[in-house]
Amino acid sequence: MYFNVTSWLMNPFILMMITIFFGLILGKMKFRRFTFGISGCLFTGLVIGWWVYRIASSVSETESAYKEASKLINNGVIAKDFFTLFLILFVAAVGLLAAKDVGFIIRKYGPKFIILGFLITFIGGISTYGMNLILQEFNPYEVTGVYTGALTSSPGLAAALESAREHAVKLTKNYESLPNSKKQEIQKFLKISGNTENNLSLTIEQKDEYIKSAEAGIGVGHSIGYPFGVLIVIFAVNFIPILFKINMKKEREIYFTEIDETKKNHALNQRQVSVQFDLTAFIIACFLGYTLGNLKFNLGFLGKVGLGSTGGVLLTSLILGHIGQIGFLHFRMDNKVLAIVREISLAFFLSVVGLRYGFYVFTAITGSGVYLVLTSLVVGFMAIIIGFLVGRYVFKINWILLSGALCGGMTSTPGLGVAIEAVGSDEPAAGYGAIYPFALLGMVIFSIILHNLPT
Repeated sequence: MYFNVTSWLMNPFILMMITIFFGLILGKMKFRRFTFGISGCLFTGLVIGWWVYRIASSVSETESAYKEASKLINNGVIAKDFFTLFLILFVAAVGLLAAKDVGFIIRKYGPKFIILGFLITFIGGISTYGMNLILQEFNPYEVTGVYTGALTSSPGLAAALESAREHAVKLTKNYESLPNSKKQEIQKFLKISGNTENNLSLTIEQKDEYIKSAEAGIGVGHSIGYPFGVLIVIFAVNFIPILFKINMKKEREIYFTEIDETKKNHALNQRQVSVQFDLTAFIIACFLGYTLGNLKFNLGFLGKVGLGSTGGVLLTSLILGHIGQIGFLHFRMDNKVLAIVREISLAFFLSVVGLRYGFYVFTAITGSGVYLVLTSLVVGFMAIIIGFLVGRYVFKINWILLSGALCGGMTSTPGLGVAIEAVGSDEPAAGYGAIYPFALLGMVIFSIILHNLPT
């Protein structure tokens, strides 16, 4: 009998199941009043992802596991397809669960969510710009990339990559007319020796290198900022109620009282019939949502912007769930069944996030990426704490919804899963869905502006 332990360990299914097993054990451990819950899958994933990446990197070409090790490294430990699949399943389940009350929430809090979505992304952008000014000796594109990472926005990353490229093209094209300080910055970036007077122009190869390095810098910053942005949101939704002494039981009572009073005047909500589970309807919600997320809308100087998988699937699920039934398709399903789908997909989703980003986290902490870690912590903390203070004390938004809205303002799907668990109901998803489109638009706008501000 032959059994290759290294190859077995690098199998993505084995990695995900081991991560979830230990993550759920960690989640059950109590640290005074705090438990990690299902977010334990994220933390164990970070450790296991870092560990298995190191093992794969040490496998030589002569070893039998070299093929599996190379595949693991090329995939970033776990292929991104797993990330997308479990994200879609989780968001669809959450959207259908929260859909029954979304109409009321938008009518009551709509304008406040619009303002809050732009405010959170604005504060994140301002914080990033401030850190960029402080860390002038570092790669400015990496610092800017942290903005989209700390606010965990994949569509924002796409906008940042595009604007970074345009910014780099503009600089290299107008290199001759730039001030000496800017020329020195570019020369340092390209590791050109000499002074600005001896380097009056750039070669085509140097221009291409600068443009590619600018895009790569955005990617590096995003990869390092993303896991720390997720961690900030997770800790925020767990500890804010403790620090600000929010009575969760009272918040639920107030929320459900408002919902019940509204439903009395809307017979449509009372007539909706739920089925145990309609697999066809569930798949349709996923399919239409994913398709919507891939559509790009031309917003003029902002370029082409899309909702992404998260936004498309969530909005579609909320709308279809609110409608309830279309022909033979039933989008109002039993909460217990949807909750099971949500729980399983979230566990896998968080494990994949941890496995994919574990190497970046530990490398950044122990290496030269510490300043990017610091930037992501500052950006994430400032955005979420100011968002909370304004949402709670200025707009008077109930914590049940505000917890989801903060995750939506940070465009953090992992955070939403933790918020749902911490609150003990699926209602935070309605707040998430109401604020997400505006936060996404804010991310795109401020990502573009960041590259055009003086440094």
